[in-house]
Amino acid sequence: MGFKEEIKRRRTFGIVSHPDAGKTTLTEKLLLFGGAIHIAGAVKSNKIKKTATSDFMEIERQRGISVATSVMAFEYKGRKINILDTPGHQDFAEDTFRTLTAVDSVIIVIDSAKGVEPQTRKLMEVCRMRHTPVMVFMNKLDRNGKNPFELLDEIENELKIKVRPLSWPISNGSTFKGVYNIYEEKLNLFSGESKQTVEESIEFKDINSPELEKYIGEKYSRILREELELITEVYPKFDIDTYLQGHLAPVFFGSALNNFGVQELLDCFIEIAPHPRIVVAEEREVDPFENKFSGFVFKIHANMDPNHRDRIAFVKICSGTFLRNTNYLHVRAGKNMKFATPTAFMADKKSIIDEAFPGDIVGIHDTGNFKIGDTLTEGENIHYKGLPSFSPEMFRYVENADPMKYKQLAKGLDQLMDEGVAQLFTNKFNGRKIIGTVGQLQFDVIQFRLEHEYGAKCRYESIQLYKACWMESSDKAQLEDFRKRKYNALADDKYGREVFLAESPYALQMAQEKFDKIKFHFTSEF
Repeated sequence: MGFKEEIKRRRTFGIVSHPDAGKTTLTEKLLLFGGAIHIAGAVKSNKIKKTATSDFMEIERQRGISVATSVMAFEYKGRKINILDTPGHQDFAEDTFRTLTAVDSVIIVIDSAKGVEPQTRKLMEVCRMRHTPVMVFMNKLDRNGKNPFELLDEIENELKIKVRPLSWPISNGSTFKGVYNIYEEKLNLFSGESKQTVEESIEFKDINSPELEKYIGEKYSRILREELELITEVYPKFDIDTYLQGHLAPVFFGSALNNFGVQELLDCFIEIAPHPRIVVAEEREVDPFENKFSGFVFKIHANMDPNHRDRIAFVKICSGTFLRNTNYLHVRAGKNMKFATPTAFMADKKSIIDEAFPGDIVGIHDTGNFKIGDTLTEGENIHYKGLPSFSPEMFRYVENADPMKYKQLAKGLDQLMDEGVAQLFTNKFNGRKIIGTVGQLQFDVIQFRLEHEYGAKCRYESIQLYKACWMESSDKAQLEDFRKRKYNALADDKYGREVFLAESPYALQMAQEKFDKIKFHFTSEF
């Protein structure tokens, strides 16, 4: 198969949602339909001892939530599918925002009983900023939920995007009959008490055929015909270009837990979702069909295998072909590197690959050379943008709870901070280490992982801080004056950049007014 065909058959997408909307369950079912796994794991279940494939970290298994983005790849109907399952919990939003820079399209999962939730709105804003095409999967139709038209109105109003249903539910909750696939004009019915099994799909080119009554009864046939008529009158026709520009979201209904509607979503997705697209670097636009390789690190994961203490940098390939054992330029470090064991992923299972194409995610063993946002190329100096660290909102002093394990704690903190889940600051005044995060849950995860992956124990002490701000100024005298006056409130971040730790909104406002030649930044990318 030629280079261009390889790119065109790839689909790299992220699955995002508010916590508990069923995102990880949907990922499992997509892997099941794609033949990548033979039994779908449960996120929370005592009967099934297998946990979700994408929740491979110990803390994820214990808590039943995803705390890190995981990458899974499989082949389906001649297409190469790369799924990135992201954490839904807002405390891990930064990991999710970064992941969205590495995907070509997104599937948003919404709980049909709860509708659009706050985290979904935030994620949609990130997709809109990047013009990422979005599909919506309305989940949990096997439970009583909101009216489908009400849900569609909510998506339009809350997520500010036009919608077009491509499948439609026949009732919901206990009377749920199945899904009518508008895109393929087929009816999918469900049989059996548990509603776990899908009867063969029945094709209905003419929905007015009296055959329909045989399958779903007179009442539901009448309702379905009326609702489908309303859909054609109210919603715009599905237009693939409008979807690819990020202005129209196709909507599918189903239940990931019971396999309803998942195959329809997958079959339609591989037809209409975009193959890898042009990526904007600071210097120029990079076309995936260019011959020369380039890619960027969007995530670093410490301890994929706790037995080997290894770190893996996740590289999204943007152009050209990536080859094993070939010299590539690490742009920030300015040196050439070659990689003997690049890996492809199935959550925590890795296999060594010889080549990879645009759209693929490759894992590279990292001994501390990489940080998030680094670019690899065949020699050209380009920088991919859009991978900032946000200013943390919660802070704690971190102290060693076991003096014998000082080295383990230092190494653990160093590696976990490289993942970008939290940030480490060293106070210039007293040398104490401060961890900053965007959510409370992060502190628990760091403590848990330090103990279980590095054998180190830490304890936290509270500290009253409002914001961490990176600084820049062209007025050296004013900067020096600021340093003298605010010495107690200055720290260095992990990369030695100076940071002002403002203890209150008032303290920050006063600093901005008094020292007007200093710019205070709330992301590390400026």
